[in-house]
Amino acid sequence: MTQSTRKLLGTVLILGSLLVWSVLGMWIYMSFLGAAVWWLLIGFFAVMGMSWFYPATWIIRWMAKPD
Repeated sequence: MTQSTRKLLGTVLILGSLLVWSVLGMWIYMSFLGAAVWWLLIGFFAVMGMSWFYPATWIIRWMAKPD
C-alpha cells in the first residue's frame, strides 16, 4: 500500500473514529451525567477530549510509514 493511499485511509479512519467517539461521549453525558455537578462535567469532557488522541497517534504513525 502506498503512502498516499495510507494517508487517505488514515484520514477517513481518524474522522470516523472521532465521530464515533463524540457520539459515545454525548450518549454517556445524556444518559448518566445530565444533572451532574460542574466539576464532574469538566473532568469528564477533559478526559473524553484528550483520550481520542492516543488511538489517533497510532493511525498517524501508520500513515507516515515510508513506502
